[in-house]
Amino acid sequence: YMLSSEPIVSLRNAEVTYDSNFALTATTLQVRRGEKLAIVGKSGAGKSTLLRLLYEKNPDNTALIPQNDGLVETLSVFHNVFMGRLARHSSLYNLCNLMRPFPKRVSEIQAILQHLSLTEKCFIPVASLSGGQRQRTAVARSIYQGGELLLADEPVSAVDEQQSEQILQLLSQHFSTMIVALHDTQLALNCCDRVIGLKDGEIALDKPSDSLSASELKQLYAD
Repeated sequence: YMLSSEPIVSLRNAEVTYDSNFALTATTLQVRRGEKLAIVGKSGAGKSTLLRLLYEKNPDNTALIPQNDGLVETLSVFHNVFMGRLARHSSLYNLCNLMRPFPKRVSEIQAILQHLSLTEKCFIPVASLSGGQRQRTAVARSIYQGGELLLADEPVSAVDEQQSEQILQLLSQHFSTMIVALHDTQLALNCCDRVIGLKDGEIALDKPSDSLSASELKQLYAD
């Protein structure tokens, strides 16, 4: 995918406070169309806050994978994935599909689930899934929703290393631009072309991943 000179995401001196404490300070960020960007940093550095802010500013044509998955426990994997497209249909259509899923929608969703080794879980309630399966369900929902931009908060923290790379590659095929918060710095270097490092609510590092070393990233985690 060719990089565009026009930014899809733009922040200028953005600040976010919670209870008069700064969660993000003077944050300026531009992300061009076609970039795959990783956000790394210690827990509490501001990764989730930054993603939420970006989503508030760019809700259209954007898929979001929140850190808590955002799934409905009592509904099946199928219905949770279908929720990615609720807004495209009427309430009556959505209700009918809830009662008796339309074969066309089932085949669309199963095609995505197949890539995530979830086909046999299609009509199983989310409440009975493992953490990794729930995470993959949230990934499937974002792919089914589609859009130009993906914002994902730790979307592979509950799956193993090999699956993590496969899932990020799958997402990369479906979204031209990605901004992903990751706890695994090696994964960030392997799967994204640019890395932003947050420290105490500020951008402490912003470099192409091919010019970064693992030791540089380690400094973000030092006290």
